[in-house]
Amino acid sequence: MSGAERRAAIVQAAIRRFAIHGFRGTTTRELAAAAGVSEPVLYQHFATKRDLYTAIVDQLIAQAHERFDERAKKLEPEATDREFLQWLGESILAYHSEDPDRVRLLVFSALEGHELADLWFEKATMDFIRWVEKHLETRIAAGAIRPESPELLAKAFIFMVSHFGFMRLLFPKHCTTAPDSGLVERLVEIFLSGIATNQQTPTDSHDKS
Repeated sequence: MSGAERRAAIVQAAIRRFAIHGFRGTTTRELAAAAGVSEPVLYQHFATKRDLYTAIVDQLIAQAHERFDERAKKLEPEATDREFLQWLGESILAYHSEDPDRVRLLVFSALEGHELADLWFEKATMDFIRWVEKHLETRIAAGAIRPESPELLAKAFIFMVSHFGFMRLLFPKHCTTAPDSGLVERLVEIFLSGIATNQQTPTDSHDKS
């Protein structure tokens, strides 16, 4: 292998190892063995653990961008809000299902209070939220969406769909196996329309007579 190939192999092995055993349950010796190298070779490529964590985050971001950009080609430039949210929701669920190791790694890092979680949140999560937020700001300015905090709206939709992705990963036997498109369609409908019937019920009445 070339130096770049060996470095990439170490990063990939580290992702798999951390995703299964967590950060606290993995030693540098085990990392080196999983990558098929000695510990000195491991340190030649990554002088510190933070160097390795940063490389992992950078690779995860590059992979996410590649898949996201590929999916973006399917989104029509003049897509309606419903079509945009449908595409966004399906992309989020695909992110969770296409590479479970990646999601497990991020869950481990967050639960263990690991610095990789902060690196990921700063470099990827917030960028993604802001991207959706900017789209919603445009639609609010156009009068297509009621005035509301774009940040709140972006997080509300992203987190709602993401939770389904997490639950299917954590409890596959107990979660729906319905196609992503059908599930997202229902979530988009709820998000856009709300759950109120627009008919005042007796408990909603303010009449005190």
